[in-house]
Amino acid sequence: MDVFDILDRLVAFPSVAGKPNGDIAGWIEAYLAKHRTQVTLLRGPEGDRSNLFATIGPADVPGYILSGHMDVVPASEPQWSSAPFALRREGERLYGRGTTDMKGFLAAVLAAVPTLAGLRLASPIHLAFSYDEEVGCRGVPHMIGRLPELCAKPLGVIVGEPSGMRAVRGHKGKAAARVTIKGRSGHSSRPDLGLNAIHAMSEALSTAVSEAERLTHGPFDAAFEPAYSSLQAGVIAGGQSVNIIPDSCTLELEARAIPGIDPASLLAPVKVRAEALAAQGYVVEWTPVSAYPALSLPQDTALAALLGELTGEAPLAAVSYGTEGGLYQAAGLDAIICGPGDIDRAHKPDEYILTSELAACQRVIEALGARCAA
Repeated sequence: MDVFDILDRLVAFPSVAGKPNGDIAGWIEAYLAKHRTQVTLLRGPEGDRSNLFATIGPADVPGYILSGHMDVVPASEPQWSSAPFALRREGERLYGRGTTDMKGFLAAVLAAVPTLAGLRLASPIHLAFSYDEEVGCRGVPHMIGRLPELCAKPLGVIVGEPSGMRAVRGHKGKAAARVTIKGRSGHSSRPDLGLNAIHAMSEALSTAVSEAERLTHGPFDAAFEPAYSSLQAGVIAGGQSVNIIPDSCTLELEARAIPGIDPASLLAPVKVRAEALAAQGYVVEWTPVSAYPALSLPQDTALAALLGELTGEAPLAAVSYGTEGGLYQAAGLDAIICGPGDIDRAHKPDEYILTSELAACQRVIEALGARCAA
């Protein structure tokens, strides 16, 4: 199978984050088994989805991990020009949910497997394909925890998120949370008898807004756009009718932190303000939704030099989006981003990748294999 056939099969799996992924993981496992790779499906605690880890070459010596995720975001937007889970080719463009983020990378890796398997690799190449990345990198920590039993400590991790095949050394960390405030309902003509949850939530929301403004004043890291950490309220919901005192309100918010700052700490002032509302009779629930640390790979590392040589371009300092790379780095492994496609095409209707981008990615992976065989 060539890279286009493989991508066609991968896109056809509606592997939306948060759903069972046995179909896509099983297909990849079967494909890899045909090419003499050591494959392990690592079932997550949810019971209905798995990470996949595979090794080409000797597992007991240090090598490199090619990291990607099998899940995609939903494709319910009405603006799609064709079925999102059916690959459509139009010239050099290949349309479909996940083509760029990031089944294109998976397809390029899998297309390179026959070549890699035919080499006598002195250093192994591992494939680490995770689940539920799109809902907060929930799957990969379980795989990272199993790495010591699966392989020798890797020399580095290449995370194939879309970067135009330009290596990237850093990204911000992120933390997201949901706060729910429960009050007491009643007729709007007697506000004195109820507890208005929306009014109460305005205090937590006001704190979020003021914290977001405060962060614009620094600290700064010029590698990022914007150069400061950020906080935003993304979703708010509550109430039933204008003449009913709302007894419940929910706010979802996120923080993105430059390296050196714990993203969860940026949400702490909102949490403190929300929980203080309990003294007024409200029930407050604070639920962490997701979190991952920033990635900051020093410029002088061997992994950065290697990717510069393989791609022919010096790695960029940072990107605005997040990846699983920060979690690998937190586990003591050097990690870098490098994958096909453009992040601006992701998470929107008519997502696509270029045939030339897939070819370039496959060439880099096979060049890495040649290095590992040297």
